[in-house]
Amino acid sequence: MTSQAADGPETVAASRRSKITPEREREFFDAVLDQIRECGYDSVTMEGVAASTRCSKSTLYRQWKNKPQFVAAALRASRRVRFAGIDTGSLAEDLRQAARAAGDWSGKDTRLLQALGPAVTSDQELAQALREALVHPEIAALEEMLARGVARGEVPEGHAALEYVPAMMFGVLRVRPVLNGQYADADYLVRFVEAVVLPALGLAAGP
Repeated sequence: MTSQAADGPETVAASRRSKITPEREREFFDAVLDQIRECGYDSVTMEGVAASTRCSKSTLYRQWKNKPQFVAAALRASRRVRFAGIDTGSLAEDLRQAARAAGDWSGKDTRLLQALGPAVTSDQELAQALREALVHPEIAALEEMLARGVARGEVPEGHAALEYVPAMMFGVLRVRPVLNGQYADADYLVRFVEAVVLPALGLAAGP
């Protein structure tokens, strides 16, 4: 019996996966997400990613069985909380800072959300990965901001608008490109917070 056979399929699979360094894996993930943003999900293939990263198709297929699994892994690896660390001591200013942070990455992430839209409706793993990477962390951070504002007495507990703040923030990011062909940049989002979100919460807008 060979040592490979003795190790069993799980050990062999782990050995194959270990050949890809974290840096190389990051390169694969960046390549597939960039191609999705530029070309759309349906136009991206494993073969295309392999060519752009100068690796063999078999390398990708050994690690990820198909494109949805590959893209889901790339999304999960890209997870980061853009609103992390925002805590100014004022809910109004926290929301303004969140708007500025969202504006800094809205073009890149909104384009990815748009490109993946049709695919996530038919692939549950892809939909879950998208929510885990780009939606849930930011919603959780916004909810923490709102909870601090309630604890400080800036907004009454149970205020009807609290539930809808994440939907307002994410909604404007998605809908502005549809309405006028432009992404919601930082200036636009701060104005939106001042004109819509803060009044809804009963908070005073800035000067």
